[in-house]
Amino acid sequence: MEAVAVAKQVRMSPRKVRLVVDQIRGLSVNEAVSLLEFSKKAASVPVGKTLQSAVANATDRADRDGDDVDVDDLVVSRVFVDEGPTYKRWRAAAQGRAVPRRRRTSHITVAVRPKE
Repeated sequence: MEAVAVAKQVRMSPRKVRLVVDQIRGLSVNEAVSLLEFSKKAASVPVGKTLQSAVANATDRADRDGDDVDVDDLVVSRVFVDEGPTYKRWRAAAQGRAVPRRRRTSHITVAVRPKE
């Protein structure tokens, strides 16, 4: 049984989020939460929320199916970041010109499953 949570259109560059996501891949949920809690990266906040949502989805699915899942036995099985839509804005530049600014967004996907 694998529970998945997806956070869409997070206003952060995928490149920055991938730095945080690569650190928690394959860890147990407790280790991943503690690592994200003490990380200095700003991307650790949306990744942590998505991880908590995946854990909540796992416990809810287990309750509906009549199974028993222990949060201490869950492992981050899959976690990846896709690029979302890019917001295109303009910034004033010298001599009356405008320079494009691309505000990138991310889609964060976290999947947890029990240890085998």
